[in-house]
Amino acid sequence: MKQRIYMDTSIFGGYFDPEFAEFTIPLFERVKKNEVQIIYSSLTEQELIPSPERVKQLVRNLPADHIDFIDITDEAIALASEYIAGNVVGKTSYEDCLHIALATIHKADYLASWNFKHIVNTVRIQGYNAVNVKSGYTILKICSPKDLMKYED
Repeated sequence: MKQRIYMDTSIFGGYFDPEFAEFTIPLFERVKKNEVQIIYSSLTEQELIPSPERVKQLVRNLPADHIDFIDITDEAIALASEYIAGNVVGKTSYEDCLHIALATIHKADYLASWNFKHIVNTVRIQGYNAVNVKSGYTILKICSPKDLMKYED
């Protein structure tokens, strides 16, 4: 079974960023080869509106059958609010919490992000998952694209 990877907005911009492209481009190649399934949310779609045209084109060129599109729900809003209430992050990180909640609720195998301050951070991950377990959800694996590299033998 293919891995289902929720990609937050930073991943799409990372494709064109020299600092992150080395590990982001191979992840998108895995998507094109149908090795992984992307979970893409309406939140990501909204956050990409002000992005450069090349980032938008990257999204448009992804094979539609390799994407699970999900909308923001009341359940996700409630879980994101629980992360803030649990002091995992502050109120200014609400959108980050919403990404985590959407990935959790939709049972992503991984959430991929380049946001090391609020998302891919061991202290934050522990906090998000403590809230997840307390709220009856499973633990979410959160990582950067570097951790999702496929190495050949």
